[in-house]
Amino acid sequence: QVQLVESGGGLVRTGGSLRLSCVTSGRTSSGYAMGWFRQAPGEVREFVAVISWEGRSSYFADSVAGRFTISRDNAKNTVYLQMNGLKPEDTAVYYCAAASGFYYYDTMRLSGSYTYWGQGTQVTVSS
Repeated sequence: QVQLVESGGGLVRTGGSLRLSCVTSGRTSSGYAMGWFRQAPGEVREFVAVISWEGRSSYFADSVAGRFTISRDNAKNTVYLQMNGLKPEDTAVYYCAAASGFYYYDTMRLSGSYTYWGQGTQVTVSS
């Protein structure tokens, strides 16, 4: 079992920045690709970004590419989502998730590819 805890959400103005963190723990918390998803009220959960276990490969949704970056520190069991140039449409609950492998983009953007999920952290961007 792997536990994931997100933090770093909050209220920010348009154009501002936030850095989300996700700390993993558990007996088998190593070796996972880590992704971020988000869900706005009344919307389906959507893919944001994912990073491989080694941190060498990553994918981003078109809506955040060039504004968001993803990184990880395996020594700290932590993955980060740096969000710059935030827009009101980025408002959502952000979830981190762990996947046992790192595959093609079309696979990693699907929520079903992930085994473990955090509880989410709220990000609100005011206009």
